[in-house]
Amino acid sequence: MLRAFFLIFFLIGVAVVSVLGFRGQRTTNPPIMIFPDMDYQPKVRPQAPLGFFTDGRGMRPPVRGTVPIGYELPNPQAASSPGAPLTPNPAGEQDRLAFSVGSDYQNTGKMSATWGTGIPLPVNAELMQRGEQRFNINCAICHGPTAAGNGIVKQYGMATIISLLDERIRNMSDGEIFNTITHGKNTMFGYGHNVTVNDRWAIIAYLRALQRSQNATPADVPPEARIELEKQ
Repeated sequence: MLRAFFLIFFLIGVAVVSVLGFRGQRTTNPPIMIFPDMDYQPKVRPQAPLGFFTDGRGMRPPVRGTVPIGYELPNPQAASSPGAPLTPNPAGEQDRLAFSVGSDYQNTGKMSATWGTGIPLPVNAELMQRGEQRFNINCAICHGPTAAGNGIVKQYGMATIISLLDERIRNMSDGEIFNTITHGKNTMFGYGHNVTVNDRWAIIAYLRALQRSQNATPADVPPEARIELEKQ
């Protein structure tokens, strides 16, 4: 019985080797592909035509207003002549279009080895409006429009989103918040590659306004406004 098993096993082995390894001739036919989707994927190749669009092109122009991840837009104060190399801002200040390029407080949020506090930009109506816009685009989806941690993402099951109105966050230094926006923390991804330096500070300025508005006391209301409210 055992001899018959080995004989059958040997004959099967010879047959397999004969069919697969010694075909006796070459062929130009394509090989048999058990999983052809690995080589022939339903994707658009660069410069390849595609009949799906009316112009017959597979490659599409980028969405208006988008930039590649980490792309640094030209400095408005750089040399404007064609072909001239870009030069840094002579005043050493980062404009709104710049990403992190330095080691100072404005680019890192650190003063020496500790987190710093303060907005290194003039806090005016323009900065606050910019911060509100950038916050609603990048932050409100998770943290909510009032930073209470009740954004649409949390409603769909992401339970690790915290409220930015918590005392711990209100007491956190501005530099540490800047670092969190830049590099991310826990389940939050970093935004340093697509939110510019000045926009991050604008977001922080607007966040501080949200925190104060949501934890306001009667003492925060100007006296003239309180008089008007009492008359109503």
